[in-house]
Amino acid sequence: MDWLDALQELRARRSPAVVVTLAVVRGHAPRNGGAKMVVSPDAVFGTVGGGNLEETAIDRAREMLAAGSAEPELLTLTLSDKAVTEYGVQCCGGEVTMMLEPIRVVPTVAVFGIGHVGIELARILARHELDLHLIDSRPAMLDVARLGEPGRSGVLADAVARVHITHAPVPESALAALPAGAHVLVMTHDHVEDLAVVDMALRTPDLGSIGLIGSASKWARFRKRLGELGQTDADLERVTTPIGIPEVAGKQPAAIAVSVAARMLQLIDEQARQSG
Repeated sequence: MDWLDALQELRARRSPAVVVTLAVVRGHAPRNGGAKMVVSPDAVFGTVGGGNLEETAIDRAREMLAAGSAEPELLTLTLSDKAVTEYGVQCCGGEVTMMLEPIRVVPTVAVFGIGHVGIELARILARHELDLHLIDSRPAMLDVARLGEPGRSGVLADAVARVHITHAPVPESALAALPAGAHVLVMTHDHVEDLAVVDMALRTPDLGSIGLIGSASKWARFRKRLGELGQTDADLERVTTPIGIPEVAGKQPAAIAVSVAARMLQLIDEQARQSG
């Protein structure tokens, strides 16, 4: 499997990786400039020349994966008999500089309820590299005249995210299509729908986080009802409510959306570091 096919497969499997590129070659080296390999937590695809330079690059790539690094790095090695390293000597006589570029897993965020707050949140999140799921039981909330289309007009005109729009008369049914690690934000127009989505989210393994919009009194009622449905106190600790960061105040939909989006980006960064 070549490096590009490997990278596509790893992305489909939602596994992080580091692309190693032989960026600069001075003098003699085992491979020409432009050679690439892909390093995942448990495999290597392609080669940049073997020996010390390759093993050193693999070690550094896995350190970057473990740290959840997001920024690329340059790594320069001299290939001479005077440059003795852990993996032996390569005396080709040249010097190589490799670029190590982390490829993080594209995070998934699912917004249940595209009402006043939901549409403002979609406007913000769509401008980030995400798999963004917009889910509502009301077709009118998802109409192209309201949301627009990526590359054309409306809320999604400048979308960077891959946007998935789902009309789900039973909203909680959409949880089954989400990948492991997905972040779920619950803000429908109906407290009965909110309760059903939260209950099913708690029964869905491996979600990244569950956030619920609402007041303390709403959550008190939900806790009681969720307990009656069999959820334990430990289960309920997985739900964050209210959602957002306290530094952003205000009850306007746009202000709430900014607060929630800021917290979501924090969670995504924390998740990336932990998954390394």
